[in-house]
Amino acid sequence: QVQLQESGPGLVKPSQTLSLTCTVSGDSITTFNYAWSWIRQSPGKGLEWMGAIAYSGSTYYSPSLKSRTSIPMDTSKNQFTLQLSSVTPKDTAVYYCARGIPRNTATSETTRSEFRYWGQGTQVTVSS
Repeated sequence: QVQLQESGPGLVKPSQTLSLTCTVSGDSITTFNYAWSWIRQSPGKGLEWMGAIAYSGSTYYSPSLKSRTSIPMDTSKNQFTLQLSSVTPKDTAVYYCARGIPRNTATSETTRSEFRYWGQGTQVTVSS
């Protein structure tokens, strides 16, 4: 049974870096041909794919967020992390980790069906 769990602070101040961790159980994040993504949903908007890291360590980012986004992995803990710098209130959203990567990484739009397994999501608010 593959399970994903997001963790991290629920409140981040403007200009700081948002850091969330996804802990994976039931499978290794280095399993051949797997990729691991971060997705978010802001109020009134659809799902926005942010980026992913593949089993090999290769990273892929949404063009709209690539300048601010980093997705490292810690294989010893079976975890991968989202680091989003210079946050503003517009980054307030529910953040999800999931297994998979969109077929079209040139845009941020995505759907739930593009990912097999999801975490429950965690609310992050950017406010002073």
